[in-house]
Amino acid sequence: MLNDLVETSARVAATRSRVEKTARLAAWFRGLAGDDRAVGAAFAVGELRQGKVGLGPAAVRGIEVPAASAPTLTLAEVDRAFAGIGAVSGAGSKGRRRALLEQLFARATADEQRFLRRLIVGELRQGALEGLVVEAVAAAAGLEAGAVRRAVMLGGELRAVAAAVLGEGEHGLERFRLELLRPVQPMLAGTAESPADALARLGRAAFEWKLDGARVQVHRRGDEVRVFTRKLHDVTAAVPEVVEAVRAAPEAELVLDGEVLALRPDGRPHPFQTTMRRFGRRLDVETLRAELPLTPFFFDVLHAGGSDLIDRPAAERWAALADLLPEGARVPRAELADAADAEAFLAHALERGHEGLVVKHLDAPYEAGRRGGHWLKLKPVHTLDL
Repeated sequence: MLNDLVETSARVAATRSRVEKTARLAAWFRGLAGDDRAVGAAFAVGELRQGKVGLGPAAVRGIEVPAASAPTLTLAEVDRAFAGIGAVSGAGSKGRRRALLEQLFARATADEQRFLRRLIVGELRQGALEGLVVEAVAAAAGLEAGAVRRAVMLGGELRAVAAAVLGEGEHGLERFRLELLRPVQPMLAGTAESPADALARLGRAAFEWKLDGARVQVHRRGDEVRVFTRKLHDVTAAVPEVVEAVRAAPEAELVLDGEVLALRPDGRPHPFQTTMRRFGRRLDVETLRAELPLTPFFFDVLHAGGSDLIDRPAAERWAALADLLPEGARVPRAELADAADAEAFLAHALERGHEGLVVKHLDAPYEAGRRGGHWLKLKPVHTLDL
């Protein structure tokens, strides 16, 4: 029932204890069956399975219908309602979407209406982000959180993994492995205060320029190349330069992680917003390419030559990357153990117009989907009193 999730969400929001949040969510997940597992996982992290359904905050908050006196809505019914709303198109679609949402709200209690409003506009704010929900799914299935987290990384989304492991336990993990042309969740960075702070936490480490571009993950299988954004959207058609660069590599099977930037003639980057002009919905790609060419820079390789590299130490992956791509196609990197050297490397990156540095543990595997301590970003912050 939707009401069970609403009550669980309220209890999760009311406690600061991560252990208690996880336990409450895990208990709720254990009670789900069938398709409710995937729907529930999406709702628990504040998402709709359908993504955007054409209802903005103003439209949602403007709906006022009498609330139902008792809870009757199931998760499946709510999911079907959103699917129906998202499928509406054409003339008068705005009004028809609103009418369908009013029908849904008329069947919801006051608490359910409030929950659905926050869910639609992405403001659930219950203190349970995806990392915690992953831990709750793992606890509900009796599995290690790391194993479920890895499956989410390789499967690209939590919903499918939750449905599999809640229904099949450990056997459900077996279907989630790195597949060429299917994106995996990107590894993220925490923050460090200074080069000295990063070195104190990581020891001798790799310092890379932090480029202010668009994160891309590129898959190649033979002549087929696909380019995905950080959010795992396919943008292959918009970035032919990236496709050509990866096709020129000597290896026919690849998964690369990197950034793509629009550069000025002097090699300094254009502002991020300028680069993002290349990723609009309706593009004359060839005209834009002539006006605003893109340059890819890669910093990691997850698969090459038929072998998955995600569990290899970072230094091994970087060595493989150096064998695959010329220096000009790789993000500048230096292995350093001295804070003064790191400060100088940071100053050079800033002089070239980049954001700062990312500091990386030399032995870390590729761990996606959360901000761990193996990657740390260094970005100078300027504040103004106004």
